[in-house]
Parts: sequence; structure tokens; C-alpha cells
Amino acid sequence: MRTGSAERKTGETTVAVEIRLEGDKSRRIDTGIGFFDHMLDLMGKQGFFGLDVRCKGDLYVDAHHTVEDVGIVFGQALARALGDKAGIRRYGSCFLPMDETLVLAALDISGRPYLHFEAELPNVLCGQMEAQLAEEFFRAVSVHSGLTLHIRLFHGRNTHHILEAMFKGFGRALGDAAQLDPRVEGVPSTKGVL
Repeated sequence: MRTGSAERKTGETTVAVEIRLEGDKSRRIDTGIGFFDHMLDLMGKQGFFGLDVRCKGDLYVDAHHTVEDVGIVFGQALARALGDKAGIRRYGSCFLPMDETLVLAALDISGRPYLHFEAELPNVLCGQMEAQLAEEFFRAVSVHSGLTLHIRLFHGRNTHHILEAMFKGFGRALGDAAQLDPRVEGVPSTKGVL
């Protein structure tokens, strides 16, 4: 079973994440930010992976440290779950429509961290999470798991719908890319390593 876990403790947050690419698909998430919990939950649901996230953060400051640090630890746990990446599909993408919103999430489990985030989000709160923190989450995930990740908003007006489409689309693309493919022998790269 491909699973990975990671922890991080700083003066701002204490975070623990476990991701299960196979087996138990349940999701138990508690970051202290209800909207962020909802985004992580639907991300796991759409990606067909189990996810446990626990975070105690300095929410009396704001949500920034919590969202970014969860992204860091999620990325580390994902890298451990993927291991040597033998047999994976490697690439995944999803056009995710949600009412008036359309988002593209495309990724390569390449070992080369890169984020292209093309969306101008208003600096508004969704619950207790600033919409602009989504980019910080995806950047942290990309850097700490070695993903090349592109997220693009084609159109949308409702900020909740936009963020939900991003997290769902990312989950779906990640689930596809991390899936084992019986056609793949070893690592899916002519380099022999990812």
C-alpha cells in the first residue's frame, strides 16, 4: 500500500498529514479553518485518496501560516507515498467545471517543482480563509512534492466556486497521475529517474 506521512512543528504551526494512495479512502481533516477543511476533503474525494490532516496554527494572526504549512507537509507526505514513482502514469489533467466557473489543473510528477498559477482572485474571505491563500497552498505542495503544476482559471465569478474547482481539479489530476499503470515498466522516464 502506497502511503506517506509527514509532520512539521514550528513556532507558528504543528502539522501532521497522512496520505493513502491505496486502501483506506477515508478523510479526517481538522485545520481550524472550516473552508480549508472542506477544500482538502473534496480534493481527496475527487482524487480517490485517503487523507488525514491535523493542524494547530496561529489563527489569531490569520490563516496564512496554517494553509502554507499544511501545503508543505502534504507535499512531503505525497513524495513519501509516491516513493521511487515506479509504475505511475506520471501525468494528469482535469478541466473542472463548476456552474459558471471553469478551471484547468494539469500536473507532472516530474521531480521538478514548478507552479504556474493563472488566476486573479479577489482578496476576499471564504469562511475564514483568504481566497489568495490557495496559490500559497499549491506552491508549497509543488515545491515539497516535486510536482510541475499548472492551474488556470478560464472564467468564473463566484470565489467559492473558483476555489472549489481548483481543489477538485487538482485532486482529480493528482489521482490520475499517481495511479499505477500496468503498461509502465519501472519509472516513466527515459532518464530512468523522476
